[in-house]
Amino acid sequence: MACFPSEPAQLLDTLATLQVRKVSFELARWRLPVGAEGTYGCIRHPGACLAVPVLEDGRLVILRQYRFAVARRLLEFPAGTLEAGEQPLASIQRELGEETGFAADRWDGLGHLLPCPGYSDEVIHLFLARQLRPLPEPPGSDVDEDLQVLLWTPEQLEERLASGEESLDAKTVTAWFQARAFLAREGQQ
Repeated sequence: MACFPSEPAQLLDTLATLQVRKVSFELARWRLPVGAEGTYGCIRHPGACLAVPVLEDGRLVILRQYRFAVARRLLEFPAGTLEAGEQPLASIQRELGEETGFAADRWDGLGHLLPCPGYSDEVIHLFLARQLRPLPEPPGSDVDEDLQVLLWTPEQLEERLASGEESLDAKTVTAWFQARAFLAREGQQ
């Protein structure tokens, strides 16, 4: 994936930091590459991963998951935050089992996305998960996860995404766009 080179800003002063679970909020003064100085807030995030799981018959494994920040249930592909020192592929392999009860024998990278670059440094690593098999004893999900596993055809997913009746999850829409392109190059979609 082609990316523009990094152009770091110069940190002038860290004014405050608030740590909450795996993320922190940092308030700091910065000098930007154009020379402007200002105070900016940034969510510091350890990174995340997401899988587009595809069954042998072409159906997708998708979740309807409750998100407290928006007080509603969203359609999402399985995803999760990286643990300290964890590699993205290992993280999504763990998350896929925890959230769906499936494991995958074939993994392909779909690149990455920056979901909220105006106020967060989060990077989400995207994967296509295939050759799925149900786990004989799925690990339990996190205590605060409230989700329903759905098995939908690509047409069903696209119909729901286009319906206007769903609050769209940007990482899921982006990952589906990347997965469709990948599968089309392979002649599978």
